[in-house]
Amino acid sequence: MTDRPFIRRLRRTHSEAAALFYLAICAVLLVWALVATMGDDSGESMAGVIPLLATAPGSLVVLALPDDPLWFIAAVALGAEVNAAVIGWCARALGRGDGPGPAS
Repeated sequence: MTDRPFIRRLRRTHSEAAALFYLAICAVLLVWALVATMGDDSGESMAGVIPLLATAPGSLVVLALPDDPLWFIAAVALGAEVNAAVIGWCARALGRGDGPGPAS
């Protein structure tokens, strides 16, 4: 089985510590929001807003999806993955030192 360039790039991006730390924070926020929402009998919990904002702009697609907890989880997971890929790419670029050279 050949290793596809997209999968290789995704694996390399998610191997950065900053991206893994971000994904862990998003997972904790998502679990907290689900527990807080299930524990609220009034149905007026706003706990779901926190993971949505933490994974925006990718997770804001949930506004167009049907009102279902599975769609909410999928939108937050998708937003977290996209943002983690961007964070990993930025961390790699900063680590390489691809910035402009010193001014002469």
